[in-house]
Amino acid sequence: MTISALAAMERRGRLEPHRYDPGELGASEVEIAVTHCGLCHSDIHLIDDSWQRSTYPLVPGHEIAGTIVARGAQVAGLAHGQRVGVGWQRGACLRCGPCLSGAENLCAEQEATCLGHAGGLAERVRVDARFAFPLPGALPSAAAAPLMCGGVTVYAPMRRYRVDANSRVGVIGVGGLGHLALLMLRAFGAETVAFSSSPDKREEARALGAHEVVASDQPREVLHQAGRLDLILSTVHARLDWTSYLRALRPNGTLVLLGMPPGLLQIPAGLLVTGQRAIAGSDIGGRADVRDTLDLAARHRIAPRLELMPMAEANLAVERLRQNRVRYRAVLENG
Repeated sequence: MTISALAAMERRGRLEPHRYDPGELGASEVEIAVTHCGLCHSDIHLIDDSWQRSTYPLVPGHEIAGTIVARGAQVAGLAHGQRVGVGWQRGACLRCGPCLSGAENLCAEQEATCLGHAGGLAERVRVDARFAFPLPGALPSAAAAPLMCGGVTVYAPMRRYRVDANSRVGVIGVGGLGHLALLMLRAFGAETVAFSSSPDKREEARALGAHEVVASDQPREVLHQAGRLDLILSTVHARLDWTSYLRALRPNGTLVLLGMPPGLLQIPAGLLVTGQRAIAGSDIGGRADVRDTLDLAARHRIAPRLELMPMAEANLAVERLRQNRVRYRAVLENG
């Protein structure tokens, strides 16, 4: 059999119809009929080979929702016809220290859903069944898709740094990741400060749950936050005045990078030592984080703001994403 998909045939190429032979279904794999697939900036990086790891033809898409249509002989706990979601990670060794501690996302042998494998911009996709997550009944598939990568990416550091109703958290960037962070922080009951350089997003940020909105391109406004925040989640990929954001942290506060700004970070060591502040990175999340993300979204009715488009309009969605015109997640739907 062959699977119909959309693929970039070359670096920076447009997505074109493509068919591929997936081979024999593995004993621990499931085949999923894709109903919805989100797009995020990582897909753009893969299409463009920004990370110099892409191979072509490349089928992007790693925010997948669909139903199981085939199961390998060793698959247990998942039923034919069951709704599931798949994120950035399609597999791991499940034997190493990180895997055994619940940090499968840090496994040295982890496999990416659409890097070296065909992703979710397709009629079907295959993954290790242990990385296909049942979707709660209260969570629509279109809303679930962006949570599989974008959602768990912002949720995992909230849990790692024990965000609760007593926390005061800053979110840099009100976009695909940032808006999800604001929605989740509202569910946690945390006090939230949004930092954005887009004046037209100020009211939207408040509607998403921000108690305060700071113009990130106004140094005085950022400096006014000095010593106020327990945690800052940076969702942007741009160079910023990191010194000012470190000053915004309380003692023992942490600045967490979810986006990857270019170049080197230049930080005064005194700001880290004085007050015991820290800078950390966070990379998606483990399987428990994915399950908890879906559970949180279902219980609190967290609905990502999304633009739903037919799969046939994938190139239009990619172009809107390139131009930062999507408010706030693009999701493609198979008819």
